[in-house]
Amino acid sequence: MRNASYDGYNFIMHAKDNFSKFSWLYTLPLKEVTHIVKNLGDLFYRFGPSKILQTDNGKEFTVRQVLQEYEINNFADPVSDTKVGGKKHSLDGPESAYHHVVSGYQIYKHQNESFRLKYNNKSLNEFQLAYETWGKLNAKKNNAILLFTGLSASSHAKSHDENQRPGWWEKFIGPNLGIDTNHFFVICCNHLGGCYGSTGPSSINPATSKPYGASFPMLSVEDFVRAQFQLINHFGINKLHASIGSSLGGMCSILSALLYPENVGRVATISSCMAPYPTAIALRYLQRKMIMTDPNWEHGHYYDKDVYPLDGMRIAREIGTLTYRSGPEWLERFGLRRFNDAIQLTPTFEIENYLQYQGLTFAKKYDPNSLLYISKAMDLFNLTEGYDNQTDAFSKIQCPVLVLGAQTDILFPIWQQKQLAEELIKSGNSNVTFFELNSIFGHDTFLLDVNGVSTALKGFLEISALSIEEKTQT
Repeated sequence: MRNASYDGYNFIMHAKDNFSKFSWLYTLPLKEVTHIVKNLGDLFYRFGPSKILQTDNGKEFTVRQVLQEYEINNFADPVSDTKVGGKKHSLDGPESAYHHVVSGYQIYKHQNESFRLKYNNKSLNEFQLAYETWGKLNAKKNNAILLFTGLSASSHAKSHDENQRPGWWEKFIGPNLGIDTNHFFVICCNHLGGCYGSTGPSSINPATSKPYGASFPMLSVEDFVRAQFQLINHFGINKLHASIGSSLGGMCSILSALLYPENVGRVATISSCMAPYPTAIALRYLQRKMIMTDPNWEHGHYYDKDVYPLDGMRIAREIGTLTYRSGPEWLERFGLRRFNDAIQLTPTFEIENYLQYQGLTFAKKYDPNSLLYISKAMDLFNLTEGYDNQTDAFSKIQCPVLVLGAQTDILFPIWQQKQLAEELIKSGNSNVTFFELNSIFGHDTFLLDVNGVSTALKGFLEISALSIEEKTQT
C-alpha cells in the first residue's frame, strides 16, 4: 500500500551547493501517475536515486523512496546497478562519491625539520597531512596498508564514527571486504597540496599570514610519497604490508616501492602508469588553462577577493569528466536522448546536460589551485627519471606487485598497465600479477567495479607470510 504521507506534497529537488542557479518543483498527486513518472524520471537520470527531495512541510525523501512508494517500476538504480522494481533502463550509470568535502579526519603535523621538495630548490618548514584510519594496528606493526588517493580525493575512503558519510571506497574497505579491516590497519591521507585538511595553496603561509595561492612551491609525486612516509614513521611502522593506489595513487604506490624498497611489502597499482602519455598531459593542460585564463583566478590569489574562478573550474571539470568515463558508456547511457526540444545554441542533449551538472557540482568542492598543482605533478611524473635505464629503476622493485587496468580507460590506457607489468618482469621481478578489467566505466572503473577490483585486492593482500593471528594480535 502506498504511503499516504506523500500525497499532494510539493517535492523540491535541492541543488545543495549555494552557487547552483536552479532547482525543480513538482506537484505529485497520486492520480497523476504519468506526471509522476515523467518528472521523477528526469530527476532519476540527472541526479540518481539517492538525491534528497524535500517536501513543503519539511519532510525529506529520496527519489528512490518516492518511486517505490508510488510503485513506479521502470527505473533502474544507477548507483548499485540494481532495479527499482522493474526492468533495467539503458540510461542508468553509477556515480562515484569521490569528491565530497568531509570532516572527521586527524592531523599529522610535520615541524622542527625542513621538508625538502624535489623541484626548484624549495622546502616547506612545516606542513600538515589530513589522514583517516580503519582497523587496528597490531602489536608487531606489520599489518598496515597505506592507501594513496587520486587527484581530487579526500582522506575519507570509508565511513567511521567521526564521519559516517560513505567514503569514496566505501564498499572496498571493511570487515571481510577487499581490504579486510579484520586483518589490516588502513591509513589514507589527503595529498600534500590538497585542500581537504592537508597543507596546500589555500593554506596560510606562516611567512605572510596569508594564503599561499600561486606562491606555493611546485610539487612532485615523489613529494606526495615522502610526506606520507613521514606519517608512517610517526606511527612507528617499519614496513608496510602493502602500498595501494589508483590513478595518481597508483603512481604513488609503485614509486613508494622504488623509494623505500625495504619498507614496502607489496604494491597494488590500479589504472596508473610508469609515466603519463602525451594525450593525458594535453588534457590536463587544457583543464589548467581553463582555470588560469578565467579572470577571476587572479593569478592564483583569489582567496581574499570577492571572486572565484567558477567558470574555469566548471569547464575543467567537464573536460575531466569526459576522460574519466568511456564512449561505450556514454552511448549506452545517453545515446542521442534530448532533454530540450528547442533548436538553439544552448545544450540540447542529455550528455551536455550531464556534463554541465558535473561541472557545477564539483566547481566549488575543490580548490582550483590544488587542481593546478597536483595535476602538474602528475604530468611531471616519470618512474625511471634519474636512472641510466629502465632496468636499473625497475630492478629495485622486487616485492609482489599487482597491476590492474580497465579496457575502456582513455586517460590511462590499458597498454600503460601492461607496459608497467612487462617492465617489472623483464627486470627480474617474478611476483608480478597483471589483470585487465572488462568494464564499461573507463578510468572510474577503480571506483565503481567493486567486484573486479575488490576481489583482486583481497586475494593479493591475503596471500602473505603473515598469519591471521599475527595480523590481528594486539
